[in-house]
Amino acid sequence: MERGGGERRQPEESRALLGEMSAPDGNKMGAAPCRRALLHCNGMRYKLLQEGDIQVCVIRHPRTFLSKILTSKFLRRWEPHHLTLADNSVASATPTGYMENSISYSAIEDVQLLSWENAPKYCLQLTIPGGTVLLQAANSYLRDQWFHSLQWKKKIYKYKKVLSNPSRWEVVLKEIRTLVDMALTSPLQDDSIHQAPLEIVSKLLSENNNLTTQDHESIIVAIAPLLENNHPPPDLCEFFCKHCRERPRSMVVIEVFTPVVQRILKHNMDFGKCPRLRLFTQEYILALNELNAGMEVVKKFIHSMHGPTGQCPHPRVLPNLVAVCLAAIYSCYEEFINSRDNSPSLKEIRNGCQQQCDRKPNLPLRLLHTSPDLVSQEATLTESRLKPVIVTASEIHVEVERNNTANQKMTANVGNDSEPNLIDCLMVSPTCSTMSIELSAQADRILGCYVEILKMLSDYDDWRPALASLLQPIPFPKEALAHEKFTKELKYVIQRFAEDPRQEVHSCLLSVRAGKDGWFQLYSPGGVACDDDGELFASMVRVCNNVHILMGSCYKTKKFLLSLAENKLGPCMLLALRGNQTMVEILCLMLEYNIIDNNDTQLQIISTLESTDVGKRMYEQLCDRQRELKELQRKGGPTRLTLPSKSTDADLARLLSSGSFGNLENLSLAFTNVTSACAEHLIKLPSLKQLNLWSTQFGDAGLRLLSEHLTMLQVLNLCETPVTDAGLLALSSMKSLCSLNMNSTKLSADTYEDLKAKLPNLKEVDVRYTEAW
Repeated sequence: MERGGGERRQPEESRALLGEMSAPDGNKMGAAPCRRALLHCNGMRYKLLQEGDIQVCVIRHPRTFLSKILTSKFLRRWEPHHLTLADNSVASATPTGYMENSISYSAIEDVQLLSWENAPKYCLQLTIPGGTVLLQAANSYLRDQWFHSLQWKKKIYKYKKVLSNPSRWEVVLKEIRTLVDMALTSPLQDDSIHQAPLEIVSKLLSENNNLTTQDHESIIVAIAPLLENNHPPPDLCEFFCKHCRERPRSMVVIEVFTPVVQRILKHNMDFGKCPRLRLFTQEYILALNELNAGMEVVKKFIHSMHGPTGQCPHPRVLPNLVAVCLAAIYSCYEEFINSRDNSPSLKEIRNGCQQQCDRKPNLPLRLLHTSPDLVSQEATLTESRLKPVIVTASEIHVEVERNNTANQKMTANVGNDSEPNLIDCLMVSPTCSTMSIELSAQADRILGCYVEILKMLSDYDDWRPALASLLQPIPFPKEALAHEKFTKELKYVIQRFAEDPRQEVHSCLLSVRAGKDGWFQLYSPGGVACDDDGELFASMVRVCNNVHILMGSCYKTKKFLLSLAENKLGPCMLLALRGNQTMVEILCLMLEYNIIDNNDTQLQIISTLESTDVGKRMYEQLCDRQRELKELQRKGGPTRLTLPSKSTDADLARLLSSGSFGNLENLSLAFTNVTSACAEHLIKLPSLKQLNLWSTQFGDAGLRLLSEHLTMLQVLNLCETPVTDAGLLALSSMKSLCSLNMNSTKLSADTYEDLKAKLPNLKEVDVRYTEAW
């Protein structure tokens, strides 16, 4: 057969027959009526036989009498058998007669083709010690198929034995080259023909770990021709991975591994069934990144996989590349994932948390006045110390005692869905010491490489819809989403999705199902991935809303606005307060479609719109269409107001200056960035009775100013604020206070006793995690 366009070679099994070929003039060169036939390399291809039906005849004789016996008319009888070509021997499904015992390949001395002068019998001759086994097929094609299959099985068996106990690596390398050459020149056409030599070499390498680098490269080069059309077996993938890690700059990586990886990416259907192929691809790309040009080489490789046209012709390339990227990114955080002890939430990881053994228990309220339930509460305290309660930032359980309802348990959701109510979040355990995610240098390089590949993939227009669909379920570990570097780099990909004009891309920014966050939620202000003032969020809102409007569906537009109102009203108002036109339009649409039922919330939206010029203009245009909004505003300002998280002193000042807030009784500034400087605006709210400053930077100076002016304040939450005794002592003049939260402040025991004595109406107090506790 032809190999690589070179000269035609005679197969090894044919060479022994050259002396008995027919002469050109038709005269026979041997005198025997039965002769050995020559199998010409005529380009025929055969499937490797594993089993089949054939006639068998066994002749016991000295080898010197073979010709006489074969020419005798009294030839021995034939038996039908169903033979199986196993890995070690030829066996019959009915072990009787001639085939009572299997014939080992090691016992077969030679395999020859036979033909008769006067009878069209298609036979094989298997020479064994003490005799001959004749196999008769139904036709010449089937005979040749058995011939090549037997030859292949016999030689593979021999190479397995030879290479299982290597002595000298020079000889081993020569045998490997011969084995590869045999596979390439075999007329058998079957996947196992190329896989069998690869598996033999793979086993050889796995059992010999003391090879030199030169031996590695020599073996890789020797088996390279077999890899052009075949995936490497698992053990060989491990060997390739090791070479990529130890010698990333070797020319073998570029010249030999590149076509192998290209074939894997183009044709692999499921990395789950062959994970080592994915690992090899991953290590190969990292090896490319180690070259002098670095990511430029990786970029050229990605471009070669896509192709020069605008449409990639290989549909499996993108899913396989994404699978490799996801697995590589996961491996960067594997140490953190494996060390999970109680699966903290995203906000805990990002905002700070403790290990389970260090967490403080979630305790019931400590009341100033004794109650019959105090004993049971102390029992709960003891039990909670024995079994720590995990306090998550997405769900905080609070126990409060209201004047009208005793021992009422409430749950305040302070995640992305809504801001906490003032009274509900008075008594909660604070977040603890910060846990930062710091990757090793190697993990950091891996992360940078594969996030950069995701960026490259998002730059191809034809790949972007499928990429958005693959990433829509957010297939990253929450440790990655809590890592600021990762989310900052991935922001480019999400931005590309947001800028794409196609609806199938936009829809992937939203959550894949109800109750699960999507990229829309993660990159919104207050989301774990948001590192800006909401520009990306505003861009996502704009494209998603435009899609719904362009689709001409009023129902879908209302549904979209309703989801924003339920989950992201705070971020929308904050961005509108800062002059973002998209958010101003969204708030106007919420009013126009009557998305908001609560009058206080409507009034807060109106105040937000009137705080900027663009908002005021658009709101006036809306009022011209809907007169009831004007009527609502004439009745006075809202009674309840919640400032979005991350709001600043300037945002609060802008909002309060936009209209009348004389009716405001309940104000929540929890989780904002306000400081004591906002106190000068708070003292202008004469009706204020409840103020929530949880987890702000409000300090002693602000407290002193509040104590001088807001004498009617009844509920005050100072949990996790930097206030000290100097500011807390000033609260003694606020005689109307009935509920005070000083959890996790610098309160001393003496100041606590002084406040108890001077505040006669104080019924609820929280001093946990303070000196007074």
